[in-house]
Order: sequence, then C-alpha cells, then structure tokens
Amino acid sequence: MSEKSTTPDLVERTRRGFDAGSRRDVEAVMSDYGPESVWDMSPVGLGAYEGQVAIRRFFEDWWGSYREYRNQVEEILDLGNGVIFNVVRIEGRPVGSDAYTRLRYAGIGEWVEGVIRRTTNYTDIDAARAAAERLAESRGRRSRSMRE
Repeated sequence: MSEKSTTPDLVERTRRGFDAGSRRDVEAVMSDYGPESVWDMSPVGLGAYEGQVAIRRFFEDWWGSYREYRNQVEEILDLGNGVIFNVVRIEGRPVGSDAYTRLRYAGIGEWVEGVIRRTTNYTDIDAARAAAERLAESRGRRSRSMRE
C-alpha cells in the first residue's frame, strides 16, 4: 500500500503563500522563509531584503500602503530541483487614493531544506521564465555531480 505524503508540494505551498498575502497574513507568509532567506526585488528597482526581519518589514510596509490588496495567481510551475516559477497579478487600491493599481510580475522561488532560500521578482515575464529554467537546470547538474 502506498503512503500519501502529508507534506504539501512546493506548488501548493507557493499557492498558500500568495493566498496568505492576499489576506495580509504575515505570519503565514513568513512560515516559508528561513533566517537566511532573501526577497529580491532588485530586477524591478526595489532592492533586496535579506533575513526574516527585513522580509517581514517589506511585506508589512507593502501591504500597509494599500486599502485593498489581492494577489491573483496566473501560473505556478515546479521546474524541479527546488525551483518554482510563478506569474502573479497584484491588484489594489493605495491608501489615500481612489485609483486602482495593477502589476503583473513573475517570481522565481528557490527552495532549500523546506524553506524559500531566495525569491527573485521580475516584471519581464519571459526573462524570469528563462532565468528560472536555467536555475533549475544548473541546480540539477550540481545535485548530480554531488552524488557522483
């Protein structure tokens, strides 16, 4: 008889993280990040945040700047070797404004030992997809060479 894993796969964990972000549940989002994790927004001009304290502060500040906020997941792919690629649309109404903003971006999540070691975010979806594929391939080569 086969046993079913009780650990959610990385796609499901990623989806849960975006759902938690829509609820602005910082505790749930941060449960996937470790002490050495990095949230990298430098490809979109917003810097990189290293460690749980800095990442938490980024999320709290980001969500705090919106009266209404929602993540809409378009795509989440497990590329193997701990690499997750996602495309998400953020929609929201900033505090003090009647305007409704939208941003579509792609992210690459690098999972190591059950936590997100690094997330890198891009507004260029095609560039992000290519970078994610290269990363998954290179991590696969490293894993194979370590076993040999």
